[in-house]
Amino acid sequence: MVHSVYKNPQAACACALHRVGMRSFVPSHIHLLAMKYTTLGTSGLRVSELCLGTMTFGTEWGWGADAEECARIFEAYVAAGGNFIDTANYYTAGSSERILAPLIKARREELVVATKFSLNMDRRGLNTGGNHRKNIRQAAEASLKRLDTDYIDLYWLHAWDFTTGLEEALRTLDDLVSSGKVLYVGFSDTPAWIVARAQLLAQLRGWEPLCAIQAEYSLIQRSTERELLPMAQALGLAVLAWSPLGSGLLTGKYADPQAFSGTNRLKEDSKRVSARNLAIAETLGRLARELGFTSAQLALAWVNSRGRQVFPIIGARTSAQLLANLHCLSVQLPEAALNELDACSAIELGFPHDFIHSDNVRTILLGDQKEAFFPGQAKPGPGGA
Repeated sequence: MVHSVYKNPQAACACALHRVGMRSFVPSHIHLLAMKYTTLGTSGLRVSELCLGTMTFGTEWGWGADAEECARIFEAYVAAGGNFIDTANYYTAGSSERILAPLIKARREELVVATKFSLNMDRRGLNTGGNHRKNIRQAAEASLKRLDTDYIDLYWLHAWDFTTGLEEALRTLDDLVSSGKVLYVGFSDTPAWIVARAQLLAQLRGWEPLCAIQAEYSLIQRSTERELLPMAQALGLAVLAWSPLGSGLLTGKYADPQAFSGTNRLKEDSKRVSARNLAIAETLGRLARELGFTSAQLALAWVNSRGRQVFPIIGARTSAQLLANLHCLSVQLPEAALNELDACSAIELGFPHDFIHSDNVRTILLGDQKEAFFPGQAKPGPGGA
């Protein structure tokens, strides 16, 4: 029953697994999707190219999925070859982790399970959030209990709080790795200069280095290319791209103004709903129709094309949504379509990138040999990398 998700998500999900019949509902063709795998950053951890986001696991926020639908979503993802699961202690007030617990139990050795700390679990409590030692330790213990597991594969700092010293956070994470409760660590939603400093400090002190960052990245959010992506490439960090569909704007459904009403997450006054972004979504929709895919599949394929170390985090409220989106693996983006998407969504990199890549400055820096120094290329690739 849906109400049991609120009372005991783990028990509800276990019952859901029994009713769902594990993989019996998954279409047979989903097994034929060519999921690819690679190591995460410079670590040896082997992960699938698509990561399953579980912010929709639980109904506490008014727009998620109940335990039975979560089981269907999870089974569809695993049946397609996915092994990389992303959650957070904050998601649906802890229900996301509780719902995942029975789903991951039988496959714990093969799955890579990532969760996060930082966000305040009790807004009345001053120390129930943040990146300080007390919260990292108590958040880790609580997540281990909710997930019903002995260890976390990848533990994310969810967002930089600007109140905790970097050394304190890194040393505490290193202690968790030394204890075996955490295997790898990463930073989410953190400025590039802080991530770069963290990586340097970890290497100098002999602490566990970061293996990945997490950031918003999509056709309508490419400012990540200014600093975060080139930094990640230079430091060997994987990039987990959240909201690759722009909170749904890139699915095509918001071409109808009525879609902004009801229970949809995206509202008409959202900053994502701009003339520029709607134009990008329109171009995406046209190209998707021409190529025989959905807008969502094409948008996910674009993010997935940004490099082997860029991993789209795909989420869904229904198994039907997830099954459809998994077919982004079947998309082969023609060069012309890729170029058009890049062009319609391009951003100004801003200072100093636009300045130092200008023809005048490049001439001053490199003299008359500038074209020979960058043969056939006006400037380095996405994000200045």
